[in-house]
Amino acid sequence: MPLCHLAIEDFRCFPRAELELDGRLNLILGQNASGKTSLLEAFYFLAHGRSFRSARAEPLIRAGRSGFQLTGRLRENRREMPIGLARQGGQLQARLAGRPIKALAELAQALPVLLIDADAHRLLDDGPRRRRRFLDWGTFHVEPSFLDTWRRYQRALRQRNTLLRQQAPTRALQAWDQELVQTGEALDVQRSRYLALLSPVVAALGQTALRLDGVRLDYRRGWAADQALDAVLRAGLGRDRQFGSTQAGPHRAELIIRADGVRAQERVSRGQHKVLAAALILAQARVFTQATGRAPCLLLDDLAAELDAAHLARLLDLLLAQPGQLLFTAITRAGLPAGLLETARVFHVEQGGVRVAA
Repeated sequence: MPLCHLAIEDFRCFPRAELELDGRLNLILGQNASGKTSLLEAFYFLAHGRSFRSARAEPLIRAGRSGFQLTGRLRENRREMPIGLARQGGQLQARLAGRPIKALAELAQALPVLLIDADAHRLLDDGPRRRRRFLDWGTFHVEPSFLDTWRRYQRALRQRNTLLRQQAPTRALQAWDQELVQTGEALDVQRSRYLALLSPVVAALGQTALRLDGVRLDYRRGWAADQALDAVLRAGLGRDRQFGSTQAGPHRAELIIRADGVRAQERVSRGQHKVLAAALILAQARVFTQATGRAPCLLLDDLAAELDAAHLARLLDLLLAQPGQLLFTAITRAGLPAGLLETARVFHVEQGGVRVAA
């Protein structure tokens, strides 16, 4: 379901803004620091309950105000569904289809959103946690039992780590080991199934977007490939006690991105980092559509930054071929493909205001 209407109140620099969005292509124009990225951030926050720019909520609230509110309408065919999220008094409240929700995962299911921005290269350059989040976004959307399994695993992991820090007896740890093993091995199976869908799409897009053969995802599950998790936990108990935390399991998994047999960050240029990261995210979008019959929304912030004309043109062609709702930001129309300019709904952003452009 694309988001056909977005209303913003006291978010970042916007006292209030409303956008009637096109279900397919939207172009947001404005100078640097005008608020273009903040519009994408509001859209993203409505879908995730968190920002991609700040770990804290306070910077999102307009100066002098106590909170913010984001509301919208999802539309498919003639059916509409209201969606809303507000932060007041330090509390986050969300509603979907007129009812309050307890889990933000419901927002993510109703409004699946992927982002390609200036920090996209960090998918390659940062540590394993960012790539695990990337992997789990896709697994969550194609494996129906993933969320429940992940929650159970995280609960067992927290309990076991607490007992390790307390130097609890082994029998107390064993009470949680069975749940940790059962859910941990299930997570590994679910992630592996998802990667089997994603890997060939990544390889194909890597070749198309970068002219690189041999783009490959190398998945390391977080414990020895030739051992069962329960055996690893037993053998590593002494080390776990030393560190006060569980050192093996899917929470330690790593996704290594390779190009021509070596880590991609060692093989591709700085500009190519962004293109490869974008190709990975676009591959997720394609797998999501193949697996669910739906298309996620893609938020695309200042794609032209750090890209040469050839790479930008190939990437834009791939993005415009992807079904679903797309929101692009740019400073000017210059360099954008005619197919986007002729069909997109265009908005112009100035500090604190948005208008439909001619």
